[in-house]
Amino acid sequence: MPIRSSTVSVRRLLQTLFIAVLAGAALLTTQAARAAEKTSFNVAWSIYVGWMPWDYAQSSGILKKWADKYGITIKLTQMDYIESINQYTAGKFDGCVMTNMDMLTIPSAGGVDSTALIVGDYSNGNDGVVLKGAGSKLADIKGQSVNLVELSVSHYLLARGLESVGLAERDIKVVNTSDADIVSAFATPGVTATVTWKPQLSEVTAMPKTTLVFDSSKTPGEILDLMVVNSAVLKANPKLGKALVGAWYETLTLMLAKDAKASSALESMAKASGTDLAGFKGQLATTYLYSTPATAVAAAKSPDLVKKMDLVRKFSFDHGLLGEGAKTVDAVGIEFPAGVTLGNKANLKLRFDPTYMQLAADGKL
Repeated sequence: MPIRSSTVSVRRLLQTLFIAVLAGAALLTTQAARAAEKTSFNVAWSIYVGWMPWDYAQSSGILKKWADKYGITIKLTQMDYIESINQYTAGKFDGCVMTNMDMLTIPSAGGVDSTALIVGDYSNGNDGVVLKGAGSKLADIKGQSVNLVELSVSHYLLARGLESVGLAERDIKVVNTSDADIVSAFATPGVTATVTWKPQLSEVTAMPKTTLVFDSSKTPGEILDLMVVNSAVLKANPKLGKALVGAWYETLTLMLAKDAKASSALESMAKASGTDLAGFKGQLATTYLYSTPATAVAAAKSPDLVKKMDLVRKFSFDHGLLGEGAKTVDAVGIEFPAGVTLGNKANLKLRFDPTYMQLAADGKL
């Protein structure tokens, strides 16, 4: 999960200090004004294996082709992950890539009504818990200090893993470590446990006497990667949703075709993400791509998504990530297809809407 959750501890501090300002700015300056129909849109994305198709969609002209089809302009901007979400929350972008947990805890918790337009993939082994030395199973982590990016999806994965072996966070000590320092920290003799994502995960598991004791393939569908769009903007501008979804699935079809064009596309994505083709394919191998709109629609409509989001919101509330004003886990309402909801129905701020993916599946874009 390169870059996706970097500097999260700093983000949480900023969130605590400034979320009211960000949300207030977004609500006051964007909800009414941006609800009007328009023709130019700004979308932010960050470097991560599951989001690299956006870079290729832009560089290849696929995104422009779909935008032109609907008479609109889409400016795609690559940014630092956390900064992009903060800027989206503040109303600087109409859409932004992010994980489901970060969607809940930043824009949605901050009062910005947001829609998961595209359910792109889930981590299927990109994130893992690694022990060094005598530890050979997850239960051996008890009593150890664990280096990870605190309050990130790594922290969430650790909590889920501990639960699976009858342990809790009180049985370990979390040592907040930036993603940039994870590998060097784990290389020191005193650090015996870590949780991280690829490519760092590949580096730490390559060290001597290490064991991967738990990974995200054990929690399928819980760490989702999404394209998120401001709900008011999407409602007033369905052309944006159609263009983004059309470009996304054309790009996926091309990159997964197993021909010369696919190889060229993958080479381009690998280079843009700072790795080689083998490294990029290694990351793809542990990323479950919803490769067709039909599979993504099925995932969005599955009752399993409700269960997974319930786990995510409970972790988020328990760790104070739903905001200082959140008195219960139900503070932020989450809407799923067919009118299913979790949390406060009067405060629905996170929506899974498969409408546009369904149009793609039906060939109606």
